[in-house]
Amino acid sequence: MSKDTFSKEEQILQAMRKVLTDVAKDTYTPSNLKHPLSESTIISIRDCLSLISSRESELAKEAGRESNMRPKYVDEPSSSVVVKLDPTTFKPNNNK
Repeated sequence: MSKDTFSKEEQILQAMRKVLTDVAKDTYTPSNLKHPLSESTIISIRDCLSLISSRESELAKEAGRESNMRPKYVDEPSSSVVVKLDPTTFKPNNNK
């Protein structure tokens, strides 16, 4: 979808989600080290992301769009099947 199909509010929410997740990624710290963000800040970021998700779902439902922004994993079963066809094995159909 292009940005034109999203409302200004949805674009703001998407930008906020990106910034908050980038902050989380940039401040990732192994468990044996002290995290640079305070525990209350981490909880606040989680709360904000939760509110953003809820509002995005509401807006998608109001707009009649499916909200299927769930991540796909490599080992997750696919609902579609890809069949490779080798054109060299096709026989011409001479039935007229």
